[in-house]
Amino acid sequence: MLSLHFEIQESAIKGSRFLLDEAHDGDIGENAVQGYSLQENEHFKLNIQSKAGGRKYGELVLDKELDREDKKEVMLLLTAFDGGSPQRSGSVVIHITVLDANDNVPVFSQSVYKASLPENSPLDTLVITVSATDADEGVNGEVTYGFDHVSDENQIFSLHPKTGDVKVAGAIDYEKESSYEMQISAKDGLGSASYATLIIEITDMNDNAPVIYVKSLTNPIPENVSPGTEVGIINVQDRDSESNRQVRCSIQQNVPFKLVPSIKNYYSLVTTGQLDREFVSDYNITITATDEGSPPLSSSKTVELSVADINDNPPEFEEQSYSAYVSENNKPGSTLCSVSAADPDWRQNGTVIYSLLPAEVNGAQVSSYVSVNGDTGVIHAVRSFDYEQLRSFKVQVMARDNGSPPLSSNVTVSVFISDVNDNSPQILYPAPEGNSFMTELVPKAAHGGSLVSKVIAVDADSGQNAWLSYHIVKSTDPGLFSIGVHSGEIRTQRDISESDSMKQNLIVAVKDNGQPSLSATCSVYLLISDNLAEVPELKDISYDEKNSKLTSYLIIALVSVSTFFLTFIIIILGVRFCRRRKPRLLFDGAVAIPSAYLPPNYADVDGTGTLRSTYNYDAYLTTGSRTSDFKFVTSYNDNTLPTNLPCFPFFQFLFHLKLHLIRCC
Repeated sequence: MLSLHFEIQESAIKGSRFLLDEAHDGDIGENAVQGYSLQENEHFKLNIQSKAGGRKYGELVLDKELDREDKKEVMLLLTAFDGGSPQRSGSVVIHITVLDANDNVPVFSQSVYKASLPENSPLDTLVITVSATDADEGVNGEVTYGFDHVSDENQIFSLHPKTGDVKVAGAIDYEKESSYEMQISAKDGLGSASYATLIIEITDMNDNAPVIYVKSLTNPIPENVSPGTEVGIINVQDRDSESNRQVRCSIQQNVPFKLVPSIKNYYSLVTTGQLDREFVSDYNITITATDEGSPPLSSSKTVELSVADINDNPPEFEEQSYSAYVSENNKPGSTLCSVSAADPDWRQNGTVIYSLLPAEVNGAQVSSYVSVNGDTGVIHAVRSFDYEQLRSFKVQVMARDNGSPPLSSNVTVSVFISDVNDNSPQILYPAPEGNSFMTELVPKAAHGGSLVSKVIAVDADSGQNAWLSYHIVKSTDPGLFSIGVHSGEIRTQRDISESDSMKQNLIVAVKDNGQPSLSATCSVYLLISDNLAEVPELKDISYDEKNSKLTSYLIIALVSVSTFFLTFIIIILGVRFCRRRKPRLLFDGAVAIPSAYLPPNYADVDGTGTLRSTYNYDAYLTTGSRTSDFKFVTSYNDNTLPTNLPCFPFFQFLFHLKLHLIRCC
């Protein structure tokens, strides 16, 4: 992609304009360049200008001031478009480099610097380092340090102009000057400056420091000693005289010990609290002796003490609970997870042994499911797990030390069994091959996209192993029907035509999403007809269906049902006549299976595009076993026989049974 490069000072004011190159288009008139658009940004806007002849060009207008310290570069996308049809466009990247302006002064890290320096310090001793930064770049950001208003003959300290190091440059005499206060400046390349204060305190020197002697020491110390136990005796000597010889003795505050004065220049080292070897096993006690001289001198000595262990800590697991994940059908002996417990005690007091606590899982001992390595804490599977039978269980692991007496702690390990794709999809509807087969009656007036059937399947696995997809692998007319990949809904791909075969057979494969994928197949039989009078012998639809033998009880039942059927027709007509209504029983060409099959109803709503006629397809026509039920559903018409009549359910049952017996005979 083409690019334009601009360099703009960060000091540019709001409203500044920057001319952009004109875009060129080989076309003319409306097909030539008609306008420009600029990618949204916080700094620039696009102003479109026109030249003589109607040619257009753009200008960048600075809408918000630039700040190089905030953003050094700005990338914009400029697009030019013509007025043709189809509209064409071209883009160019505008690369803006923000140039620095000296808009920042150096800034010290501290407004006041303080340092302490002993008297008689040698020359070039580093006292302190001052530091200042300038956000600008190049010459604008180069910082130079210097003392402000200090004459060369009185200058006792030197300041490096680049590093900011303050060093001793003359004799330091505490009696002459006990402290120094100076003004330090930091200037950039163009002279912008800032200032800070430097304060140097001078400390007085003494000739001799105190000397510390350890006279006795108990080492190691049991961790269960009582507070106040004496563990050592300390003696302090100083060769100075008078006030410089007077010595104060102390130790640091972060140890459970203290010094108790005894006789002159002698101190007892005693415990002040309960010791814990697991928290601190060794102590380095620093004893500091300071004289009363001016200035005082001091010296230090470190006393090393060790703490002896007792078994006062149970093992502690690294985690409050553990989770183990294993795939089903695992091999016995496979590793599930590892638990780890630490005992802060020492040697045998800190040696940890692992074991399982007795428990039951599904009525069996937990030891028949898992085992634990007593030394390493590794948990193994004793048996192979089945996700469909057991999805998770918990075990308790105990960690015990070898102390006397032994101490222990427990942790819960949750074992989760993950699913493996070891179950093929199970087709609930239509019935599998070899059983009675289901047939759906499809109206001849069905348009493309009409819902005619549905394949229902489940998978015993879980997760993606149970995600099912549906595919038609074979059909009588490959272009007539399609199936929803995820829904299993079978729909027409086009309008039904007279040339289409009345009998349609679809072979549907149901696949899961496991690795490797498992599948199952089923056959869906469809009849293209508007009413049952056009339907041929249904037994011919199934390719493998065997002829069933006729029995005499079917004929007797047919006669009985017909009688009841005619009787109830007369009763209903009488009731309708008494109410002065004109019922009209409509039996559309829809047949169904019992409502126990899924999905429930496929009903068309005008405008949704499933079926043109107002049919309700509960499900399918069954013909395999000669014992299936027929259920004819009426169309949704105001003149249809009302279903809220008390006798309607029984009437419908008789009609269904009569048709079934007729077909069986």
